[in-house]
Amino acid sequence: MHLVYHNLRRRLLKYTWFLKFLAFLLLVSTAIFLVFKIVPLLLKFPVQLVNFLKPPQSVLRTTSGRTNFILLGMGGAGHEAPDLTDTIIFASLNPQTQDIVLISIPRDLWIPSLRAKINTTYYYGEQKQLGGGLILTKASIEEVLGQPVHYGLAINFTGFTRAIDLVGGIDITIPQTFDDFKYPIPGQEAAIPEANRYEHVHFDAGPQHLDGATALKYVRSRNAEGDQGTDFARQARQQQVLTAFKDKLFSTQTLLNPNRLLDLKQTFSAALIHDLSDAEILALVKTAFFNPPNLRSGILDTATSSGLLTHPPVSARYDYQWTLIPQDDHQLKDYVRQLLFGQ
Repeated sequence: MHLVYHNLRRRLLKYTWFLKFLAFLLLVSTAIFLVFKIVPLLLKFPVQLVNFLKPPQSVLRTTSGRTNFILLGMGGAGHEAPDLTDTIIFASLNPQTQDIVLISIPRDLWIPSLRAKINTTYYYGEQKQLGGGLILTKASIEEVLGQPVHYGLAINFTGFTRAIDLVGGIDITIPQTFDDFKYPIPGQEAAIPEANRYEHVHFDAGPQHLDGATALKYVRSRNAEGDQGTDFARQARQQQVLTAFKDKLFSTQTLLNPNRLLDLKQTFSAALIHDLSDAEILALVKTAFFNPPNLRSGILDTATSSGLLTHPPVSARYDYQWTLIPQDDHQLKDYVRQLLFGQ
């Protein structure tokens, strides 16, 4: 069974906060990796130096000239269902042209071969074997999009929170005061009475300085009263935080602080799970540093009028779950192929 996307071309400027944040984490982690590990390694071992000088496309696995990744975001330890993926993104890189295509995949997508939603594949894979989460999720995405997935990366919410704290927090201007009385408290999902499962989150309009934990609440709040409870408002908050994080990340206070850079490296090492070799990381470092990428991306809109995505009736066929399925599998694969290759 395969996922269907609406016409992404009208949505190229829309990003999920986790999609963008993962992209920044990849860039920063590879930068710090270069400073603290790769340079000494290259100076000490000629073989690594030779590998670093190779063109990325000769090191990275590719199919038809593209290297494909799956990027996963999950709660991690201390959160409800820590191994269920909250965000799933397909990323395709052309190492020669630096063209990157990002496609967001809804967590409620039904995978018939597994009789489960796509957001459970990491959990089931890890239950079978250590490292099986990435393996099973990559295979499921291949089934969905009809494209191979060469590598997988996963990050938890702790990495997001810690990274913002390490750059000294962020400064934003909140456009509108809002309250969310149903923000979930990690670890209290089954608390009785039910009111104990949530906390009251309040944000005042105007200039504010946010630490990592507060920034996470600001971007994840889904039940705010009034206009701030809409998906549009949440997307705006996510982009606002991302911009503020970028400004602090690339400030001289961060880039000229070796201790802070080392802490960021350690944070990313603890928060990121991946299946790339050292040589493949070297190739990505080279790509990120010397060839700024051309990023294209889009988000699935479940309210699309194109008729490509549908919510089937809740029934035994889908284990009585609310799911998403495509109208036409072949149309989805054709669309993805055209997006990647222009044909």
